[in-house]
Amino acid sequence: MQKNKTRIVILGAGESGVGAAILAQKQNIEVFVSDSGKIVEKFKNILLQNKIDFEENKHSENKIFSANEIIKSPGIPEKSELIKKLREKKISIISEIEFAGRYSTAKMICVTGSNGKTTTTHLIYHILKKAGLNVGLAGNVGQSLAKKVAEENYDYFVVELSSFQLDDMYDFKANIAVLLNITPDHLDRYEYKMQNYVDAKFRITQNQTKEDAFIYCLDDEVTAIELAAQEISAKKIPFTIKQEVETGAYLNDNQLLIKVNKEPFAMFIQELALQGKHNIYNSMAAGIAARILDVRKETIKEALSDFQNIEHRLEFVAKINDVEYINDSKATNINSAWYALESIDHPIIWIAGGVDKGNDYEMLMEMAKSKVKALICLGTDNEKLHTAFSGTVPVIEDANSAREAVLKAYRLGKKGDTVLLSPACASFDLFKNYEDRGQQFKAEVRAL
Repeated sequence: MQKNKTRIVILGAGESGVGAAILAQKQNIEVFVSDSGKIVEKFKNILLQNKIDFEENKHSENKIFSANEIIKSPGIPEKSELIKKLREKKISIISEIEFAGRYSTAKMICVTGSNGKTTTTHLIYHILKKAGLNVGLAGNVGQSLAKKVAEENYDYFVVELSSFQLDDMYDFKANIAVLLNITPDHLDRYEYKMQNYVDAKFRITQNQTKEDAFIYCLDDEVTAIELAAQEISAKKIPFTIKQEVETGAYLNDNQLLIKVNKEPFAMFIQELALQGKHNIYNSMAAGIAARILDVRKETIKEALSDFQNIEHRLEFVAKINDVEYINDSKATNINSAWYALESIDHPIIWIAGGVDKGNDYEMLMEMAKSKVKALICLGTDNEKLHTAFSGTVPVIEDANSAREAVLKAYRLGKKGDTVLLSPACASFDLFKNYEDRGQQFKAEVRAL
């Protein structure tokens, strides 16, 4: 526990910022919330109800620079002029997760990775709930850890952590850290240097001791290379589908095997609720975390077989005229889209596009060539997609709305096809966020 700061300023009045404000107030810390944009009604009402001082549509530097400590929204980049000034003044900047960790004695099971972290976080939470543990769900899944710490008393937290949240964490510790994979993503926030992004992901291991556990994918090349350069004190427990391991998880024919603690856990992969290679990895990571916590094997098996996937992640929407429609709007990078394409065994009408984050489509070429019969580019600037897939995908069309994309997909679809929304890009050109994109897609499919 750290002693209270005299004055905290929170930059950003979204889920994490408002959660941090509530926790600060509970700890009798003077707190001020500043948002450069308009604060969403829901969050503004919470601030008003709790009589928390705030401002919107501006950053008053005189109020901000009087802080002993700044809690920064994960969405604010380091290159922001305000952040640069705060760094110059040597005012401490931390994340909401770092702040929340000071006031919780719960065991922290933390999940990061470029892809699969939301699914895996929910999967671990589902297993632990089923096991009857007093567990909370928080972090990048949309629920503020700070607010949960302020209002609930859990023994365990399962926390999804983005690289942006990890960036401003210093003393926070994961008792169990899960790193699923590292593929190029958000490089615009990391000076377009892959190593900077890798360093951010590996911050999940900081402060771990030999009493803690680090669960990682042995098959992920970037992780394996970085692991050789890192000094990690925690017990390292790998998962893999390519080889057998003495401790960890691996495949033996069609069986998923987990060797942690004394009794091995075994389950046929056909029994998993989530199918596809990427979901075998996710299930392995979740299963290892549960076994570390001594959850009964029968409970893990039941949870891995009855889990309901999260919205906007390979979500079945409808089957119309024997054509399936799948919403994978959460796939905002190349690797996520690769996993989605890999998991489908029918001819694909692929809806992709949006705000490009420095994408290199090369890794999708082979998959697109063998599986994609048509590409519908959903975005305001589709030139890069056209250039990449022209000559690889037979039909490429443009769409400027979810409605137009769905109608074009419907026209192109034949019996046995799958229409897949898996954008590989951010959504901010035509939509509020990936949820809005997914909701609009689903609404248009259901209106067919």
